[in-house]
Amino acid sequence: MSGSISGRWSPAAIAMAAFALVAGVSPQLAWQGPPAGRNAAAGPANDPAKQEWIQLFNGRDLAGWTAKFAKHDLGVNLNDTFRVENGVLAVRYDKWAEFGNEFGHLFYKEPFSYYRVAAEYRFVGEQMRGGPAWAMRNNGLMLHAPDPRTMLRDQDFPISIEVQLLGGLGDGKPRTTANLCTPGTHVVMKGALFTPHCVNSTSKTYDGDQWVRVEVEVHGDELVRHIVDGQTVLEYSKPQIGGGNVAPFDPKVKVDGTPLTGGYIAIQAETGPTEFRKIELLNLEGCADPKASNYRSYFVKSNPGLCRY
Repeated sequence: MSGSISGRWSPAAIAMAAFALVAGVSPQLAWQGPPAGRNAAAGPANDPAKQEWIQLFNGRDLAGWTAKFAKHDLGVNLNDTFRVENGVLAVRYDKWAEFGNEFGHLFYKEPFSYYRVAAEYRFVGEQMRGGPAWAMRNNGLMLHAPDPRTMLRDQDFPISIEVQLLGGLGDGKPRTTANLCTPGTHVVMKGALFTPHCVNSTSKTYDGDQWVRVEVEVHGDELVRHIVDGQTVLEYSKPQIGGGNVAPFDPKVKVDGTPLTGGYIAIQAETGPTEFRKIELLNLEGCADPKASNYRSYFVKSNPGLCRY
């Protein structure tokens, strides 16, 4: 060996090398040592602040999603309205001949209760001829919906909390997005039961075909917060079944006063062509024990049964 051993190895390593020479073992084999800067016995470090977003839309197909159109059975994607084109989840009406109040919804396969959901969307093209005026440049995130299998065949909208997504009409008039509409539901706002069907947010107007990111933070039935461009634009609590604007419905499902603590997520088809380039969700329910390998500091709902050690 060239150079000084003491200049390159620690005293413990020198002692091990001396022992190896006496025993007839190569010093290089006798002392491997852990890689620099890492304890060989330690596993991958857990980062409790790392946000693990779930991509509800995979950018390739409609895997995990099921369509339901009024007057049609669950699973019928009427006129290929929901489709994936060029990496976006598109709502299209180019294959429709006429609109017969066949409002559509596309449901994600799994229910959630405590979460943050985000959608990046834009409105494109012209509204389908015959669509209602209120549905122009209009879509929505339907939250806390019951299982879509409980919807009647002719039911127009799912019982849900709707985060209404609107685009400006280019007429210079304000038209906010991330509003609240309540098909078959009520909420509590500013300490009182809020029963009107819709209420505007405080967002600005988004004209043209620009992409908009809307996020909604949901804590069961404790809190719902609408967020646009990082700013809270609407907030309420205690979503519950009640009111009208859903027809027809199964009375066994629509039991007024029932708290909505969780449910399914859907997007709409209301005659306004729309594109979604991202729909993702951050689950806020999980292991809250810092000793667990899957602990996350941002969880707001503890579920000890999910902890891994």
